[in-house]
Amino acid sequence: MSEQTADGTEIVTDGEKRGGFPRFRHTPAGPDFGRFVEAMRRLQDLAVSTNVPDDVLADIATQAEELADRLTPYEVPEGKSPAGSNIQLPGRGSLLMLPWMVEKFDTEGVRSTGVFRRYHLGGNGAAHGGVLPLLFDDVFGMTVHAGGRPISRTGYLHINYRAITPLNQQLVIEGQVDRVEGRKTFVSARLTDLDGKLLADGEALMIELLPGQP
Repeated sequence: MSEQTADGTEIVTDGEKRGGFPRFRHTPAGPDFGRFVEAMRRLQDLAVSTNVPDDVLADIATQAEELADRLTPYEVPEGKSPAGSNIQLPGRGSLLMLPWMVEKFDTEGVRSTGVFRRYHLGGNGAAHGGVLPLLFDDVFGMTVHAGGRPISRTGYLHINYRAITPLNQQLVIEGQVDRVEGRKTFVSARLTDLDGKLLADGEALMIELLPGQP
């Protein structure tokens, strides 16, 4: 079933399986979109790791403002941007999501690999503890979808920090569905390095949306 929002965005909905959550039509990433997102990620890394003299920073700030002005005319409603839905790109092309690549996506679970960059620094060379729940929550959402479960919201999320999570080191996270109870899907995941050392593990309750529930 197809409908339009007040701003003209076309969505495809299925009230039985998605509550009031719209199914947006996929917006493919163009050939330069991945390059653009990576350049923005590099800017994020540099923005938190440089000490620029004031006379130089003033010019850089002006250029950043000009770039924002150039992008502004192309702002679109949710679901119309390539960001967030192109699984072939790190973080699916979303700057909010960590720049990890999905390597497995099926009914048995989800596996994703990547690194925490300088932008994710918490202190003393370790990833900020707050970015781990973001990674886990994203993987849990994909795990529910890969498992064929309806669109769900996070009911709770619990993370155990088992060891220091390093920056700039290839890591692996694997998520799976543990059990289903009606509208409830219980999921778990493990974050390790390539040698299998456990860095963090977590579990979550994902709750299926009711018809009309956002």
